[in-house]
Amino acid sequence: MSETIIRGFEGGPFAQNTYLAVCAETRAALLVDAGAAVGRALAAARALGATVERIVLTHAHVDHVDGLAEAKAATGAPIYLHPADRALYGAAPTQAQWFGLRMQPLPPVDAELAHGDVVRFGACALEVRHTPGHAPGHVVLVGDGLALVGDTLFQGSIGRTDLPGGDFAQLIAAIRSQLLTLPDETLLYPGHGPETTVGHERATNPFLVPSYGWGGVA
Repeated sequence: MSETIIRGFEGGPFAQNTYLAVCAETRAALLVDAGAAVGRALAAARALGATVERIVLTHAHVDHVDGLAEAKAATGAPIYLHPADRALYGAAPTQAQWFGLRMQPLPPVDAELAHGDVVRFGACALEVRHTPGHAPGHVVLVGDGLALVGDTLFQGSIGRTDLPGGDFAQLIAAIRSQLLTLPDETLLYPGHGPETTVGHERATNPFLVPSYGWGGVA
């Protein structure tokens, strides 16, 4: 399988990371979480000679979709979302109001994601894993040596669980079963902040070490 090139672009008041995943062999690409930095992500795709074939959302919180209309208009690519986040997606303008922002209704979702799906782009592929807890329909995308983890896990922290649909115990269980089972050297690309690794978070993340977040069984 061809190498997957990951490029991240931070933007907006929430400092959210939009990602471009490019198949090195074919230059087919995914746009993951179309946030405020989507314009720079699309410019990078053009510079790399890459074609965005799909827009994949890890979840439907406002900061991960506020550039979606621009991305859809520019690429025409289908939008993928887990069905458990449909309510959040439809309520994106209301979510924006919670934070004093304005947003128009989003474009329709074109396809659903399910746990175990494989999203292919050129000679590359990422596996979909359902990781609820931060949002009901949150997913992560796992490839060879890497994972795009949205707001499930951050460097030194985890996704917040005090928003509608959040569940702390569910999130910890999802991290344990879907991320801590990956090799320690796996690179994690989160929805906010810098990249990290499974091994670093297993050993140092205060929410995951045995004294607090879990019982020591990955």
